[in-house]
Amino acid sequence: MTAIDETDKTILNRIQSDFPITQRPYQAVAEELRLDEEDVIHRIRRLKELGIIRRIGGNFVPGKLGFVSTLCAGRVPEKKIDGFAAVVNDYRGVTHNYVRDNIYNVWFTMIAPSMEEIKQNLAQIAEQTGVPDIINLPATRVYKIKAQFNLE
Repeated sequence: MTAIDETDKTILNRIQSDFPITQRPYQAVAEELRLDEEDVIHRIRRLKELGIIRRIGGNFVPGKLGFVSTLCAGRVPEKKIDGFAAVVNDYRGVTHNYVRDNIYNVWFTMIAPSMEEIKQNLAQIAEQTGVPDIINLPATRVYKIKAQFNLE
């Protein structure tokens, strides 16, 4: 992976949790950081291509929009992990998934209008993948509400 420089870190710090909601957000970032808009766009595109930025988009509190969310974990045989992850990622309400070194090795979060829909989705995932052992761990209390990584 190509190293990132101090300007990249400054841009990443700036856009993580307070992305400008304007007609030209990259221009707003550039002006604030005393950079050129085209340079900011180029750097963000490069960071995305390098996989340092996964996506740029809003994060919403599901409950405030009338939705529910849950953490799920599947007990997936090693040879089925890629296929399982691909199926899981096809569901619109999945925000991310990842592998852990655990008997339940593929973890993902899912958001939907109701817990019933989540349960239906999990049953479909189990049927589609042949992985029946998927646990549903809905939050009962939220503690982490913001992830901000200071790169300086």
